[in-house]
Amino acid sequence: MQPVIKLEDIRKTYVTGEIEVHAVRGVSIEIFPGEFVALMGASGSGKSTLMNTLGCLDRPSGGNYLLDGINVSKLNRNDRADIRNQKIGFVFQGFNLLARTSAIENVELPMLYQRQRVSTSEMRHRALEALEIVGLANRAGHHPSQLSGGQQQRVAIARSLVNRPQVILADEPTGNLDSKTSVEVMGVFQKLNDQGITILMVTHELDIAHYCKRNLILRDGKLVSDVQVQDRLDSATELRKLATAEAAAKLHDGDR
Repeated sequence: MQPVIKLEDIRKTYVTGEIEVHAVRGVSIEIFPGEFVALMGASGSGKSTLMNTLGCLDRPSGGNYLLDGINVSKLNRNDRADIRNQKIGFVFQGFNLLARTSAIENVELPMLYQRQRVSTSEMRHRALEALEIVGLANRAGHHPSQLSGGQQQRVAIARSLVNRPQVILADEPTGNLDSKTSVEVMGVFQKLNDQGITILMVTHELDIAHYCKRNLILRDGKLVSDVQVQDRLDSATELRKLATAEAAAKLHDGDR
């Protein structure tokens, strides 16, 4: 099986005046279709720089990045933008939804940037289909201000799906959410992964990383750990535990 993502000795150096900052130092990784991978590391570890490379937002200083067999590290900015729009879906910590635009219109946005024009009816059909996948078809006409944080992130996930990408890149997708909502959102990602979608997620939360199947850890720009998750958390089980704990707390409060 061919990896959907293949990094070969990826390096990234920033030059500021006479100072060179080696943000990524020779990282080699293979990620195969259907994997669910957490990318972790402390601030300054190089994970954000690596994520920018994976998202075709920046070119590496050295090495090769093959996305679905295409060496995108050698492409110019316009060609990288085309590949990015065709093959990658993005989910961000801050949701990045347009405030004055409905949920379904937010989901439609990536289709506006495709070189091959998508008809208005097809855009609406695919956007509604994506919202159905994340359980928000009944909120299609709502604006972000009318949605909870968890619902806004679900809309963002639907938006990442609408161009039917090869891989979803999620950057701290639970960073702005409370514990219960974080588990619910991880449940959406687990459901998508069970359907065969490849997901690479940046997170600094160890418990969130345990919902993934594989954990990569960066330190000082180098890959220092690559392990399969043995004690993987299941979102449905964790939500039942939270519900039980909440019920017990209410009962205890009622007895006082």
